[in-house]
Amino acid sequence: LTMYNVRIRYVSPRNLQMPDDVKQYVAKKGIQQDEFESLEDALPETDVLYMTRIQKERFQSQAEYKTSIGQYVLNPHLMTKAKKRMAVLHPLPRNEEISVDVDSDPRAAYFRQAENGMYVRMALLAMVLGKC
Repeated sequence: LTMYNVRIRYVSPRNLQMPDDVKQYVAKKGIQQDEFESLEDALPETDVLYMTRIQKERFQSQAEYKTSIGQYVLNPHLMTKAKKRMAVLHPLPRNEEISVDVDSDPRAAYFRQAENGMYVRMALLAMVLGKC
């Protein structure tokens, strides 16, 4: 992303913030970065929302994980705060971070993303196996 004219908006609990070395690298490339603890605060100015699951293995305790997991759930109510043409991406599979009620929203691009990824992997395998 540092090769493009973008603005990066990180949304995460404090204990899972982007590492400083990554933020410094991005800053050296002249990319503006903003940090948010609330998905709702970040959404209004976001063009592409790339979500991932909150990874249980990154937490010190089960209790800490449980307090964070429900804080970052994209649902239809939050989507009303987003731009009409925002795209929602996710590497799948998802846990609880995107409500299934968002799946029918035209901005939900994660199933198309997964399908396109499958075709890219098929093409790469064909090239590696000399089938092209």
